Amino acid sequence: MSPPEVLLWVRLRARQPDGPRIRRQHPIGPYIADFYCADAKLVIEIDGWGHNMGDAPEHDARRDTWMAERGLTVTRFSRG
Repeated sequence: MSPPEVLLWVRLRARQPDGPRIRRQHPIGPYIADFYCADAKLVIEIDGWGHNMGDAPEHDARRDTWMAERGLTVTRFSRG
């Protein structure tokens, strides 16, 4: 995990006992989500500079569409 992912994971892991369960590096179909909450059907992605290079933006768009078609919400945070 990248440093920003580690920082987020520390905060998510410290959730309240009755809070939502968040999984990290969770497989969803042919993809791996940085973080996933099944109860909220929420995928959280921490994007680095590499997500702006080559065909990465198109790959991310296809991935987000695939997840949306399955009722998941993808939230992306850019870190650089």
